[in-house]
Order: sequence, then structure tokens, then C-alpha cells
Amino acid sequence: VGVLVDEAHNLPDRARRMYTAELHQGTLADARAAATGPVRKALDALQRQWNAIHRDQVDAYCAHPALPDAFVQALQRAIGAVAEAQTDAPLLPGDPVLALYLDALHFAAMAEQFGSHALLDVTLDPPRYGRRGRSSTLCIRNVVPAPHLAARHAAAHSSVLFSGTLTPPAFYRDLLGLPPDTGWVDVESPFHSGQLAVHTVGHLSTRFADRAQSLAPIAHLMAEQFARLPGNYLCFASSFDYLQRIAAQLQQAHPEVPQWQQTAGMDDAARQAFLDRFQEGGQGIGFAVLGGAFSEGVDLPGHRLIGAFIATLGLPQVNPVNEEMRRAMDRHFGAGKGYDYTYLFPGLRKVVQAAGRVIRTEQDQGVVFLIDDRYRRAAVRALLPGWWALDRAPPHQPGG
Repeated sequence: VGVLVDEAHNLPDRARRMYTAELHQGTLADARAAATGPVRKALDALQRQWNAIHRDQVDAYCAHPALPDAFVQALQRAIGAVAEAQTDAPLLPGDPVLALYLDALHFAAMAEQFGSHALLDVTLDPPRYGRRGRSSTLCIRNVVPAPHLAARHAAAHSSVLFSGTLTPPAFYRDLLGLPPDTGWVDVESPFHSGQLAVHTVGHLSTRFADRAQSLAPIAHLMAEQFARLPGNYLCFASSFDYLQRIAAQLQQAHPEVPQWQQTAGMDDAARQAFLDRFQEGGQGIGFAVLGGAFSEGVDLPGHRLIGAFIATLGLPQVNPVNEEMRRAMDRHFGAGKGYDYTYLFPGLRKVVQAAGRVIRTEQDQGVVFLIDDRYRRAAVRALLPGWWALDRAPPHQPGG
């Protein structure tokens, strides 16, 4: 069997989800309320061992080096009790005991394979009215899927992974469990630098602390470009909040520029209506979140889209979970790699994918504005496609 993996840049995140397991103590509480006999007794014992894990926890989130043996044993006994009970009275879908049982099976399987490639997260749940005591969510969070995927590659006759954004190679080789001697082919792009003008806007910062000061300059930049070359544009921001603030600033200062926005939780009809605004001969700016539904897998060739503004570096949010992942990457791959593997490389991949919406055919022409002072850094520019011509004059006739 030969394995072909399309859009392989998405495989690290998808594999992480597959090899991550969660247990919610609320699910255990519901199962205990429905259980009887030996099953209830086993679930009560599991509850006691679970409470011991977070009894002295102060912060809402905490990472542990491993699961306590006593908890793992209690979990296995609970699984066994439910399995034995099912031989006489099979559980039906919707039964809370069955819901816990299925989650526990996956969690136990991941616990057996726990190692330096994973983290154990304990997150305290918000207090719930009418429920006594604290509860938490346990998560065996996969950080490096390589140990799991390496066996899959070894079992195949060959594996071929391909994507337009597999840079840098070592990052994907490390995360995806590819052998050190894996062949790497960098296929020349069918596009050329004359098709796309890429401008780095290095005098602005889109960092969280600087966003309020960036709103007016970004709105002015977009309005100026729209006046120079009217047509359809996309503006990508790092969050819905930032998106809405930029759009509001543009509306206030330049109401003549048509605009439409992505909103949270859009259904299929709403997403299609958003894309339908990008018509040949149309004019306006659509606002979308980087990494969302409109920054990848969207084809708007010709004059349907002639440019993009990317007001972010795409870096994942700095939070306790990502910081623990960064430290795990440092331990796994060596000090210094954690930041690049957790933040920089995944962020720039989203940027390149979003910019790729502009040029879809060999006849298209367009312009991209990369808005942040960090785009002037050599380490960042090295992650951008080689065929891009940075900071040259924009084409006079955009579109196909």
C-alpha cells in the first residue's frame, strides 16, 4: 500500500486531535447518578482518585508529568466493571454510563502510550450551581504525533506527503515521524513574481498591546489601496474582535468602501453568501479571521479577488496550554525549538495559505500587504514562498 497525503500541512493538528483524549468530571457525575451496584462502586472509587489529582491545585490550569498510578488503576477497574455489566444488560446510546465508558476507553489507551510526546492537563471547571465540590477536566494532550505516525509510515510501502506550504522541511519531518533520510522535492511554483506584489508594512505592530494604535493606519492603508485599484479584497485579522475593530474604523473613516464580515458560527448558507460577494467586476473588502473558513481551500480566481491585507503574523495565542506545549517541544527537540515549533512555523503557514487565495491561476495578478513590523525580520521572511517578490510596485491591472 502506498499512502498519499494531500494538504499535509494539516496533518500535525489532525493527528494531535486523534491522539488526544479528554475526560470530563461532569460526565463521571452523570454516570454515577445513573449507575447501580458494582458499577456505581467502581465509579465512586474513580471519583475519589480524580479529586485527589486537583485537590491542592490553585491555578485554573496545571500540567502534570504523569497520571497517578492510583487513578489509572481506578479507571481500569471502572472500565472493567462497566464491560462486565454490559454482558447481561447492554447499554443503549444516550446512557450516561456508556458515554463515560467510551471516553474512558480512549483515555486509557492514550494513558498506556503516555510519554514525552504528550502532556497531562488538569483544568478546573467553572463552579456549577447546585453541585458540591470542585470538578476538573483531564486531558492527555498530544504535542508531537511523530511516535504514533512513524508506525503508520513504516507499515506502508511508501508515503508521499504534499502541500503548497511544507516549510521548513525539518519541522514537518520532526512532527510527522518521517525518517531522517526522507526525500524532499521542492517543486517550482507555476506562478512568477510578476503576478503578485507583496508589501511588508513594517511601521505597524499588530501585537495585542498595540492594536488600538494600529486601527486608523490599517484602515487608511486599505482605503488608499482600494482607491488606487478598486476591486475585491480580503482582510485577514487574528481574531473576531480585531476584525470588527478594523472594520468599524474603516466604516467610520471611509464609508464609501463597501465591506462585509465573517461572523462566528456561520452556517453553510452564510459562508456561501460571504463568498458570493466576490464577483467579477465587484468592489469591496471582505473581513475574515486568519486560519478560519476563508483563509484556506477557497478559490476566487481572476477579478473575483485581486488582493489581501493580512494584519497579523498568525501566531497562536500565548496561553498556559501553548506555553506548556512550547516547553514540551523544547524538551523533546532541544532548547530554542519550542517557540518556532509552537508559534512561528504554524503562524506563518496560515499567512502563506491566506495569501495564496489571491493567485489561483497562471493568469491572475494581485497584491498582498503583510502588516506587522516582524515581517521585516530575516527569520520570518525566510518562511515566505521563494517566488514572492517582496516590496515591489503593485501591478497596474490586477485580476485574470
